Amino acid sequence: MAPLGEAPLPRSTTENPTPRPAGTSGLTITGASLDDWHQVAEWAAEEGWNPGSGDVACFHPTDPAGFFIGRLGTQPVSAISIVNHSHEYAFLGYYLVHPDHRRQGLGLATWRAAFPHAGTRTIGLDAVPAQQPTYQRAGFSPAHDTVRYAGRPERSGNPAGAVVPVTSAHLDAIAAYDRQCFPADRRGFLTRWLAAPGRTAYVHLHDGHLAGYGVIRPARDGWRIGPLFADTPQGAETLFDALTAHLGPDDEVGLDVPEPQQAARTLATARGLTPQSHTVRMYTGPVPPTRADRTYGVTSLELG
Repeated sequence: MAPLGEAPLPRSTTENPTPRPAGTSGLTITGASLDDWHQVAEWAAEEGWNPGSGDVACFHPTDPAGFFIGRLGTQPVSAISIVNHSHEYAFLGYYLVHPDHRRQGLGLATWRAAFPHAGTRTIGLDAVPAQQPTYQRAGFSPAHDTVRYAGRPERSGNPAGAVVPVTSAHLDAIAAYDRQCFPADRRGFLTRWLAAPGRTAYVHLHDGHLAGYGVIRPARDGWRIGPLFADTPQGAETLFDALTAHLGPDDEVGLDVPEPQQAARTLATARGLTPQSHTVRMYTGPVPPTRADRTYGVTSLELG
């Protein structure tokens, strides 16, 4: 998610950096370590983004050079991530300025320093609606809304269908399936995401072949499901029910649903979840084709 900070420059300008805005002469922008990014995740939590526990440790190794932090002296004040997933695709998120240091040009300076990291790649991001015009001026075009559904999931009885817990034997099939749903191969990321502490992951099988998979993880507030990919609505329902079967009656779960996916919206509402907020998925250029019809829940608004 990339909602905060000062307005970014058009892409053509960021590829040819201009002098920093006034008031930022003391700002130092460097690559961010994993420890640095835990601090940034705290900022995100304070903004109500509700990041999943352990998300940072899973994402940072994907492209350690794609995380940037701005400091005044030794104090972190701004951040942005531009994670290169492949030679063609990158994702921008965590565009943040600490509340005590906003409206000083720090976000813009951080954007300028980090944006060239993506090179000529198509860049995706999830923006809050109020920032959509800002990102359009920066060269991003809206693709669709993503709606966060949340609530206490209603039980549908024992999960039906062939779902089994993920094991290392499933990794090759999951990586191949995931590549059909995400614009880049992310096998290394999935190795971490599927096995991180506190997570539960299931695959859905049809005639012995993988027909979907899903992951649930604890978050600051409740639980988050993502991704949730499946061939059919029935498969997505089966995975959802398996993933939420261990939750207590007061546990809440969040699912980020691409707005065009009517079957995903139907699943969310049928399980008692209600719309809480929405973001706008935007891109700077052509996106490698994916099976959008299989996406019932995105992995993360913060990092794709």
